[in-house]
Order: sequence, then C-alpha cells, then structure tokens
Amino acid sequence: MSERIAMCFSGGKDSALALHAMQRSGAYRVETLITTVTDAYDRVSMHGVRRALARDQAASIGVALVEVVVPPQSSNEIYERAMGEAFDRLHDDGIRRVAFGDIFLEDLREYRERQLAASGLECLFPIWQQPTAVLAQSFIRDGFKAVAVCINPAVLDASFAGRAFDAAFVADLPEGVDPCGENGEFHTFVWAGPILPRPVPVTRGEVVERGGFVFCDLLAAAVTPAASGGSNSAAG
Repeated sequence: MSERIAMCFSGGKDSALALHAMQRSGAYRVETLITTVTDAYDRVSMHGVRRALARDQAASIGVALVEVVVPPQSSNEIYERAMGEAFDRLHDDGIRRVAFGDIFLEDLREYRERQLAASGLECLFPIWQQPTAVLAQSFIRDGFKAVAVCINPAVLDASFAGRAFDAAFVADLPEGVDPCGENGEFHTFVWAGPILPRPVPVTRGEVVERGGFVFCDLLAAAVTPAASGGSNSAAG
C-alpha cells in the first residue's frame, strides 16, 4: 500500500512537479497540502496569490488544504511556532513524512529536516538534485500551465511578472538566473496540468512593487473552452 504523507505546497511549479512525481510513483498518497497564508493580505505568503485561488487549486487536485496563518512581516519564531503546531497535528494523525519541492539548496533542506524532526517527522524531496533546466523543460512538455506571480527585480526585469511560464519565458531569462527560480528569482502559480483534473483559469490583474518584490495579482476567470483545453489565453 502507498504511504500516507503530507506536502508543503506553495501552488507553484516546483511543488507541482514534486506532487506529479509522487503521483506517478504510486509509492505515496498525499492526503494533506500545507500552505502559509498571510492573514492581513489574505494571500499565500511570498507568492502573493489570493487565498481563494489556492483553495480552488487544492480542490481541483482533490487534496485537503491546511492553511498555516501568519501575520505580515512574521518573525522566524512566529512562523516556526505556527508550522510546528501544524506538523504536530500531522504526527498525531499518523503522518510520518512531509514532502517538499526543493531542488538543490542544501541549507534549506537541512533547516526543514531540523524543523520536522522536532515534530517526529521526516522530509521527502521527490525532485531533489534534478537538473533545473530539465525540470523546466519537463514542466512545459508535460502540459503544465503557470504564471509568474512574484519577481525579484534585483535579478529580473519587472516585465516578467504576469508572464506565462513557457519556453519563451525560460529562453528570456538572463544568464545566472535559475530556470526554476530555485534561488528565489521568481515564483509561479500553476493553473492547469497533469495534477489538476479541472483547470483553475486566471486573468492577470494589477502589477505592484511591494517589499522589494514585484507581484502580479491574479483573479479568478470564468472557465472557457480555451481554459479547458489548457490554452495560455486563460492566463491572459
């Protein structure tokens, strides 16, 4: 039988790739998705995606969503306490491992392993050390659709905010920028693809700079034949 696990899920491409890898392996059954939400903004922390879209995404995936709520400019202490409480509840429910979409940041992996060990849990990294250029290509080839929702303007032009994550996006990345944004260069929202039986079509809203990052607001869009077919126009 497959192992019951939970997953820290941002709603972006790396999380989607990791979840897809586990679904294909058949060794794991993801029963819970965990995401961090900033309460005052009602948005997914760091990515800036509206909470309602995160909920629609989880509903399409068909997995329960646990929202760990933190205040704006949350300290590490507050964040770790809130996450620790969520991890403790998972352990009490019989879960023993939590998956992440991290790829190659060793310090982040070690941090997660220490954090989960405090709750008696182990980490799982389904796409660890896979070449990010290959991962980006497979994401696009396998039919995933995503939009860049958060850009670090120190390394990327603000015009990347709101663009579809496609072959042109990857080709236009400046030298030194990771194709999967693993160093925090950009974050995405996945609205269609193999893990989503029902697309979550979105339309681009306002682009704003806040806290040193550029965000593209995404709004829910009506489901259209184009959206059902996975056209990029659904994210337009």
